[in-house]
Amino acid sequence: MMIAIADFLSGDEVLRLRSIAAQGVFADGRETAGWHARLVKQNEQLAGGAMLDEAQGIVRRAADRNGLFRSAGLPARLSPILVSRYAPGMTYGPHVDDALMGRGSERVRTDLACTVFLSALEDYEGGSLVVMSPAGEHSVRLAPGQAVLYPATSLHSVEPVRSGERLAAVFWVQSLVREAEKREMLFDLERARQAVFQREGKSETFDLLSKSYSNLLRMWAEN
Repeated sequence: MMIAIADFLSGDEVLRLRSIAAQGVFADGRETAGWHARLVKQNEQLAGGAMLDEAQGIVRRAADRNGLFRSAGLPARLSPILVSRYAPGMTYGPHVDDALMGRGSERVRTDLACTVFLSALEDYEGGSLVVMSPAGEHSVRLAPGQAVLYPATSLHSVEPVRSGERLAAVFWVQSLVREAEKREMLFDLERARQAVFQREGKSETFDLLSKSYSNLLRMWAEN
């Protein structure tokens, strides 16, 4: 399941993240890639320090407040947030994300990946995120402040940037519910009960849907 989130960041947050990127120091993106992904990764990432800390805080707070992100991903933990930059000619070839990221108590199982687009569409050419599935390839290129949440289990790539600069924030989600099919069922139930509530308020139908949602989440959730 892929979910596009239209209002992940506010306009002011996008502008601040662009300012951070303009002032920050970037390092070779291969430093954070797995041994096989390094072979196809050609981008830059904001180096550690106060600038990266601020950027991570902005994106994490956005994730915490976004209802669509929370209901679709059921996040238990987030990985450290990366700010990536692609200049002309840079790309990230087909790869699958590492199943686990981080170390020790900070280790995150990567059930889902999230890309938050920061650059205006007219400011660069190319650079689409391509997610591969049995149904074919899905090309994603969204407006600044919008995000896409997709299975980290998939093969995916970033097409070469032909001109301009592609900025994005990227992170991974360990979900309370490991199996994608169960997450999708819970997401559908959540959307259904919200629709019923908007139409009927706290009705008997809403209560029954809420009971089923809560009991399924109780059955499937992992601490």
